Amino acid sequence: MTALALRKELHTIIDVIPDRSLPAVKPLLTYLADDYWKPVTEPASPEEIAMIEKRANEFPSNFVSFKKHKKV
Repeated sequence: MTALALRKELHTIIDVIPDRSLPAVKPLLTYLADDYWKPVTEPASPEEIAMIEKRANEFPSNFVSFKKHKKV
């Protein structure tokens, strides 16, 4: 069986796994793909930081975050 055919078969198997079983399968698949599937996190670029600061400054001064509101 070629790698492509095997991948297609595995995709089909994953597609028919019941929703309740997916959490049981995820750790195994994550372990097997570990070296190839790692989320890449990197620091924000200066442009991204500027965008974040701009949006943060657009909030009204009386803005209350959900986290703070939840404590009240």
